Amino acid sequence: MEQRLTLREIREEDLPIIFEHEQDPEAIHMAAFTPKDPTDRDAFMAHWQRLLQSETIIKRTILLDDSVVGHIASWVQDDDREITYWIDRHHWRKGVATTAVQLFLDEVSTRPLFARAAKDNTGSARVLEKCGFVIVGPERGYANARATEIDELVFRLDS
Repeated sequence: MEQRLTLREIREEDLPIIFEHEQDPEAIHMAAFTPKDPTDRDAFMAHWQRLLQSETIIKRTILLDDSVVGHIASWVQDDDREITYWIDRHHWRKGVATTAVQLFLDEVSTRPLFARAAKDNTGSARVLEKCGFVIVGPERGYANARATEIDELVFRLDS
């Protein structure tokens, strides 16, 4: 039986599951641009309480059947709308991220839309490219998860 992937508004009861997803050391390394201390549950909850109250941030839980397997969100930074997502590592390389991004793009019609990924995060780069994003440039930024500046790729979706 094929599983069904859907998006819905993030609920407060999703937050403990999302927090657990973000504790995986391999996922933290790949994401690179994380909070200074991803294990700080209080800081995580305070941050997400602010996000849940924001009407300008679009945030969705990614569900596989009825199980929370990740989240995806979009916000405006420097007049550009960006997206980000996090998938539980147990669901990597199964098309979950690609399908979730495609569903999200059906809902969020703002263009251009931007995304970023650590240069060595080839999985995220592939997901974004499959969804129509193109690389528009490199940047360097401080990655808390790696405690150093790293190269990142900036992606743009125009249509």
